[in-house]
Amino acid sequence: VQLQASGGGLVQAGGSLRLSCAASGRTLRSYAMGWFRQAPGKEREFLAAICCIGGSTYYADSVKGRFTISRDNAKNTVYLQMNRLEPEDTAVYYCAAGEGLSRSSNRYDYWGQGTLVTVSS
Repeated sequence: VQLQASGGGLVQAGGSLRLSCAASGRTLRSYAMGWFRQAPGKEREFLAAICCIGGSTYYADSVKGRFTISRDNAKNTVYLQMNRLEPEDTAVYYCAAGEGLSRSSNRYDYWGQGTLVTVSS
C-alpha cells in the first residue's frame, strides 16, 4: 500500500490544520493507522492511532484533547485534525499503516513521505 500525506503548511500559534493520508494500492479498511511526527534533532514521536475495526482511537498525552484522528474508509483516507497548535508542534508529520493499534513505530509496515507543519509564535 502507498500512503500520501498532505495538508501541512505554515500556521500561527493557536491555529488549526487538517492533515490527510490517502492510500492507494490497497484498501485501508484492514489496517490500523497511525500518525507520527519528527522534529529536527528529535526522535520520531507517536501522536495518534485508529483501529481498523470499530474505529477505536489512541492518543499520546501531548496531543490528547487538541488532535483528533479519523478515517473515511470509503475515501481510503485517514485524517489528523490539529487544533490549538503550538510552536512545539513544528515537525514533519507522517502517517503509517500497520496490523494492530500501537504507539510503536516498529509495528507499522507502510509509511507516507511526510508533510511539514510549521507553527509560528
